[in-house]
Amino acid sequence: MGTGDKAENTGEKIKGAVKENVGKAVGNERLEAEGRVEQAEGDLKQAGEHVKDAFRR
Repeated sequence: MGTGDKAENTGEKIKGAVKENVGKAVGNERLEAEGRVEQAEGDLKQAGEHVKDAFRR
């Protein structure tokens, strides 16, 4: 996995976690849901990178 991709995916997960927590704090369900979606997207992208790495070996 490229370092840039890994950092980008981790950043997306962190951004999602922040959104989710802010949404919980202010009672905004939409923001909370968006945060969960962003975290899931980051996880999926990271899993895809792991699959790519497995085929490169």
